[in-house]
Amino acid sequence: MKKLIYFLLTLLVFLQHASGVEVSDRLKNPEIIEAFFDGIINTHMKANNSPSGTISLVHNDRIIFSKGYGYQDIEERIPVEEEKTMFRPGSVSKLFTWTAVMQLKEQGKLDLDTDVNTYLRTFKIKDTFPEQPVTLRHIMTHTPGFEDGGLGYLIITDIDKALPLRDAMEKYQPERVNPPGVQTAYSNYGTALAGLIVSNISGMEFNAYIKKYIFEPLGMHHSTFEEPLPLQMEGDMAVAYAFEKGKYTPKPFEIILSFGPAGALSATSTDMARFTLAFLNGGAFGENRILKESTVAEMLTQNFTHDPRLPGMALGFYESNMNDIRIVGHGGDTEYFHSDLAIDLKNDLSIFVSFSGTGGAAVRSVIIPAFYNEFFPVYSEKLLIPDDFGERAGRFVGTYLFWRSNFSTVEKPMRDLGAQIKVTPSEENTLIVSGLEDAKQFIEIGENLFQERDGKIRIAFQENKQGEIIGLTYDWLPFMSMYKAAGWKTQSFNLLFLGLSVIVFIGVILRLAYQWSIYKALPKLEKQATTAAVIAAGLNLAFFIMGIVAFIADGDTLFSEGVTGLFKFWLLFPILASLAGLNQFYHTILVWKAGYWGLWRNIRFSIVSFCCLFMIWFFFYWNLLGYNYR
Repeated sequence: MKKLIYFLLTLLVFLQHASGVEVSDRLKNPEIIEAFFDGIINTHMKANNSPSGTISLVHNDRIIFSKGYGYQDIEERIPVEEEKTMFRPGSVSKLFTWTAVMQLKEQGKLDLDTDVNTYLRTFKIKDTFPEQPVTLRHIMTHTPGFEDGGLGYLIITDIDKALPLRDAMEKYQPERVNPPGVQTAYSNYGTALAGLIVSNISGMEFNAYIKKYIFEPLGMHHSTFEEPLPLQMEGDMAVAYAFEKGKYTPKPFEIILSFGPAGALSATSTDMARFTLAFLNGGAFGENRILKESTVAEMLTQNFTHDPRLPGMALGFYESNMNDIRIVGHGGDTEYFHSDLAIDLKNDLSIFVSFSGTGGAAVRSVIIPAFYNEFFPVYSEKLLIPDDFGERAGRFVGTYLFWRSNFSTVEKPMRDLGAQIKVTPSEENTLIVSGLEDAKQFIEIGENLFQERDGKIRIAFQENKQGEIIGLTYDWLPFMSMYKAAGWKTQSFNLLFLGLSVIVFIGVILRLAYQWSIYKALPKLEKQATTAAVIAAGLNLAFFIMGIVAFIADGDTLFSEGVTGLFKFWLLFPILASLAGLNQFYHTILVWKAGYWGLWRNIRFSIVSFCCLFMIWFFFYWNLLGYNYR
């Protein structure tokens, strides 16, 4: 019977849409709204093993739809209640930090264009780029130039390992890799730093400030930044689950205390709807006001973009284009919760969604686009492919890496050897772009501007003063630009030579085993050279083997618990292998100089040395040589 009801309601949605009923009228019909969301949410939660979710939709100054899906607690069979069940909005939390910053700006206590060191008391941001200080405007547009990091300290499970905000900001200060205001690189550190500034200037602990000046005026009584949760809220928190071996496994409450202003919020969807109502109403919620109308307008105005033809950054909020409608909002992810908040000023509308489980991200990503495709559809004309594009396609070809990466610690290979965007030309006068998603074709629609073939995604390439392509930006990632990487930074280059080196090192060990009697009978100097090759090969192979063991044993907890004893043991091998590699290179010089063997054997020996030198470079470049972690 329930399936029949859903079918009839969905049919009603289709018939009203086909008959030309106005969008405003359709949004006034709760049956249409519920039928639409029930259909798409239930389907995608089941397909992606997401055990719980929640949604709130605001339109014309009121919440017109809110609902919980699935179970807050599967074992206890407690259903999700939209007014009661709390989810983790992740980085959507940042919007509260930015709101606090703007409140203090209104009061004349903060200036967005002043060096943030002015507001810090116990430490200072490094002066990496003299006379180019980081400001709150840079931080709010994700352009301070910080590298990214989080190994063992951003999201953890043991609260005893968390540090007070001030101590964490000093200990985990990232390197500055770009001048401020040049490239976007999403920064959790930057937001947490802004939260510390709010605390310093207001004279209040950050969580207390947010509660008094944002939660209470908005009636957000089921929301908190506190970790662990206050006792009266513990029973309302949706359990974090991972779908493992065919069943839902409960996971610990995620602790973001050290970087709280960047993502520690727990809230219900209806509380989040009240927050969006304040922005739709120019800073007011009922008789209470959290911001002046002029401040809200300033906050939601574009402040930075890499290309004016693409969405950019407002102050803290980022822009997106949804069926030719400007949206401002923010997404958020912890490991087990995935959320999105969108504010549509044109249509006086907002949506907040949050879904749990490792598959929750897939559910979250489809809801808002599906809503706009249903209620605000657009029909684009077929794009024309320039006949002469093949003549200039080559300048765009290459591998692009995110500036949101790590450059100074062992996190570097975990990031740069993962997400890489590859751009290649096609035979159809288009570009093929792959890496973030399945390979897609993009058609040139303007200078350095491309749109997805039979789709809506746009990308824009960055060009330097010499006319060379140096970067890339996606329209749906205005807070994370990319740079065109040199060949030796690419995944293909590194994997090629790593594979070659492994083969060579295995060959050295196998040859020793096969020719053990010959090895034992070698003259002293020749035996020393052979031994040097065997030790170098063995230590490099031990690096690979121990790395596999360490990642299998502790990889799942690496980012939440930090570098374990097993990983520390693994990091010993790059040091030993590098010393052995230098010794091998020394013996190679002796081999050629003394002429121990014939030409072919000398070349074979030299190939081993080449692989050892490559590995030394690999260890050094990817920050594996030494214990480079915070």
